[in-house]
Amino acid sequence: MMSKVDFFLSVQDEKEVVEAILLAEKDTSGEIRVHIEKETSIAPFERAIEVFYELRMNETKASNGVLIYVATKDQKLAICGDKGINDVVPIDFWESTKSIVIEHFKRNEFKSGLVEGILKAGQELKKYFPYQNDDIDELSNEISKG
Repeated sequence: MMSKVDFFLSVQDEKEVVEAILLAEKDTSGEIRVHIEKETSIAPFERAIEVFYELRMNETKASNGVLIYVATKDQKLAICGDKGINDVVPIDFWESTKSIVIEHFKRNEFKSGLVEGILKAGQELKKYFPYQNDDIDELSNEISKG
């Protein structure tokens, strides 16, 4: 039986989301990941932090990983960044990115929401963490699922 998570994005949608991550990471040393699960029993931001550590996103050299977390059944979204980002960006840094994603989600445009959010996150990261010639892709670009 397929879970609600499997229906959230088609295989093609997932490919396009991963391509958006690759595109967004071209201009920044930041690392972006997407995690999708059905529901969370705790506040979405708290769960996003847990997943962030489970995925070992805190191990990047510049502490500049970003996680876009989605709980499909609960219709919850959270974006969290690592210490390196949080130390240099304004407190409401992710609100504009979150707003873009939510606007698409309200129209059931889940892939578009993630793609636009990822590209926006990449643009925002570029200001603080521009791409360096010696950058390596430190984290998987694949969507993780709970």
